[in-house]
Amino acid sequence: GGEQMNSLILVNRRHAYSPDTKQDLISVHEDHPDILLEREAVCALSSIMEQLGGWEFIVPVSGWRSLEEQLEIYAKSLQENGPEFTAKFVAMPGHSEHQTGLAIDLGLRQPDIDFIRPAFPYEGICQKFRELAPAFGFIERYPAGKEHITGIAHEPWHFRYVGMPHSEIMTFKGLTLEEYLA
Repeated sequence: GGEQMNSLILVNRRHAYSPDTKQDLISVHEDHPDILLEREAVCALSSIMEQLGGWEFIVPVSGWRSLEEQLEIYAKSLQENGPEFTAKFVAMPGHSEHQTGLAIDLGLRQPDIDFIRPAFPYEGICQKFRELAPAFGFIERYPAGKEHITGIAHEPWHFRYVGMPHSEIMTFKGLTLEEYLA
């Protein structure tokens, strides 16, 4: 029954994702029916986008992924990009935040979008999104200079729902989820 979604769940190289609660996944946007997130995260994301008029310029690239999908992405990246790139930008299957339904990759709307590394610059609408996100429970999950802590390269496009007030505290103090939970 009424298990509370754990918005602070930690999934990284050292912590595998073990699905312990039933997921309530819905589409992030009607134009992208295949991209799913936890209902609470979708509501928060919609509020940000509404305030920004963001959906006109920002595209959801990847949301919830099953273990199978992560295995596929990982194998394909190994084959196409090699082990070094893959270790940097693709989480090991079972260790991806995308499995939680609380993480989303966003890209600036353009003709060609890189699925693994979509463009999400620190300017314009993308930066406005980034600045507004913490007020709605989202953080930029893999900042530059924290690679040794997160185990993942800098990913300007990857946002994670942690809920309020955690998102604002982490952003204000410059903490990653790992540091905040420690």
